[in-house]
Amino acid sequence: MWADSVRWRWWAAAGLATALAGCGQQAGGGWDAGPPVVEVLQVQSRPFAVVTELPGRIEPVRVAEVRARVAGIVLSREFQEGADVKAGDVLFRIDPQPLRAALSRAQGELARAEAVLAETSAVMTRYQPLVAIEAVSQQDFDTAQAAFKSAQAQRQSAAAAVESARLDLGYATVSAPISGRIGRGLVTEGALVGQGEATVMAIIQQLDPVYADFRQPLADAMRWRQRHAADSEAVLSISIDGVEQPRQGRMLFSDITVDRGTGQISLRGEFPNPDGLLLPGMYVRVHLEQARDEQAILVPQRSVRPVGEGQGQVLVIDAQDVAQAREVRTGTMQGGDWHILEGLSVGERIVTDGTASPGDQVSIAAAPAAPGAALPPAATVSP
Repeated sequence: MWADSVRWRWWAAAGLATALAGCGQQAGGGWDAGPPVVEVLQVQSRPFAVVTELPGRIEPVRVAEVRARVAGIVLSREFQEGADVKAGDVLFRIDPQPLRAALSRAQGELARAEAVLAETSAVMTRYQPLVAIEAVSQQDFDTAQAAFKSAQAQRQSAAAAVESARLDLGYATVSAPISGRIGRGLVTEGALVGQGEATVMAIIQQLDPVYADFRQPLADAMRWRQRHAADSEAVLSISIDGVEQPRQGRMLFSDITVDRGTGQISLRGEFPNPDGLLLPGMYVRVHLEQARDEQAILVPQRSVRPVGEGQGQVLVIDAQDVAQAREVRTGTMQGGDWHILEGLSVGERIVTDGTASPGDQVSIAAAPAAPGAALPPAATVSP
């Protein structure tokens, strides 16, 4: 009985397999998988910009080192580190007492010089009519004149000393030379500054606008300059890691010297920075539009099979739904799309998904959306 049961199960399994196999065969017994099913895309054109992406660094427009111009002890610091200051704002106060004493001493010397000048002037005035009647010798008159001129010189020197002492007293109040953002204080209260050298007390950097310094191969820079020859303020942009919105700016100048080792030239752009987000030394990516194609053809990367440098192959579906191999010349990439320079025309259909070989009759699946519909019309090329 057990043998009959096993034999029955074997025949049942064999019959089921035969029935299943027969469902996929033609009447003649051959396997019929049908034409391969592929997804196709109708080629369309759209505006496309080739943008070069270059590394750059942010630099301040102006930098001022706040230095002690007189020697003395720092009494107080009048600013908050990292804050924005305006030109003329008081930053530090240096002990003014020694400077006031120096000013008083200089003013005393000036008063004495003025007294001597008045005396010598009176003597010369008194001698002048007497020398004409020979009541006073010519030598005495000449001596009086010389003393008067010497007194004038001493008075002028004393006045200059007073002005210098007054300036030194003013320098005891250290003010901001420019408007900008001030960093940390480099000296503290009680520190002796200006003793033998102009001590750096703080640094102010002007951060609105800011510069972006970058380098580019000379050939690319020359092409960009020719393209924007009529535009005196060519627009460029920068992007920052963690910030989605790029910043728009303008090109300022290019250096006049080419690096002999790399063949690159230094460039500088200017960018507004009202929110102070761009800080000196920050790494940014500078974007320059090198070229624009208003009728560009872009196709998904997966539809192009690379066959060489700047060369690729796509499957084009003709009017009879037959796949044909087509050689194309590729340019730059935008997101997941290739920019096709040659080999395709608007309106042609290409295979984007599915397995097919040249010469195959294919079955067309539903067409996907146009390529790059949610992407900006620009391509980024990194050197």
